[in-house]
Amino acid sequence: MNIGSKIKTARNEAGLTQENAAELLGVSRQTVSNWENEKSYPDIVSVIKMSDIYNVSLDRLLKEDGNMTDGKSYIDYLDDSTNLVRSKTKLSKIILLSVYLFIWALSEIVFWFFTQPSDAMGYSLMFIWIIMPVTTFIVSLIIGKNGFFGKVKWVLPAVFGIMFMLVPYSTLSVSNMTAFHTFRWPDFPMLPIGAAISFAGTALGVLINKKITSKKNEE
Repeated sequence: MNIGSKIKTARNEAGLTQENAAELLGVSRQTVSNWENEKSYPDIVSVIKMSDIYNVSLDRLLKEDGNMTDGKSYIDYLDDSTNLVRSKTKLSKIILLSVYLFIWALSEIVFWFFTQPSDAMGYSLMFIWIIMPVTTFIVSLIIGKNGFFGKVKWVLPAVFGIMFMLVPYSTLSVSNMTAFHTFRWPDFPMLPIGAAISFAGTALGVLINKKITSKKNEE
């Protein structure tokens, strides 16, 4: 018996119509129909919900005593789906961090190649106090909202703080040191400012994620 037949049999034994099941599962009737006809397949979360709603064990639903219409077992399908999700998540992380690094590098390029000494104040306002703080906040918000990097995400504000501190140091400070042949340490108070901005974005993202998850559970 394939997964579609198992789902249909379990639903019928529970005395539920496709409409009833769809309402309890929080999906459309067409989705339930597609699952039962193997036009598409439920994810593991939906299978767990069906196990509870249909009062049938997961072992009965997932036991590999047959293949799906494409010749794969449902376990194979779940494994492929998990790998796909992991790949997409990894790609999303890479793109997100690449965007941040690109904007950070852009702030360097603009200063060293397109900014005149008389533009220093305008550069400082635009990149140091607007573009980089906004970028740091948004990137951190996305990290928190999507649950990227697990518990490590709470360490990232320190990294973002260092990067934020380096923007004025690697531009304005280095320019002054070169002009006057002196040395100065980075402006360390910039680090906690950048870290605070990142932490606020991450925390807000986590709260949004919890709210969305809670809403889905209620449905």
